[in-house]
Amino acid sequence: MELDALSGVLESAVFGVPHPDFGEGVTAVVVPQPSTALSEADLINSLQARLARYKVPKRVLLVDELPRNAMGKVQKNVLRAAYASLYARVI
Repeated sequence: MELDALSGVLESAVFGVPHPDFGEGVTAVVVPQPSTALSEADLINSLQARLARYKVPKRVLLVDELPRNAMGKVQKNVLRAAYASLYARVI
């Protein structure tokens, strides 16, 4: 995965959540390596040079850890539920 190949990224997960304009917005959560300063803008800029525009996440969120099941697999359904309203329009 291109995101995991970036400097300072320990692990990541990419998933889609509802987006009012695009139907679904590509979203990423990143666990940074210890004592590494990462920013959402820097990660997105790095990905723009490596990926087609439609594949670049709309948002990259930094987290301490990814939710996992008993087998150690990342629970993307939990991430989708947690960030379901991320792109909701404010009226």
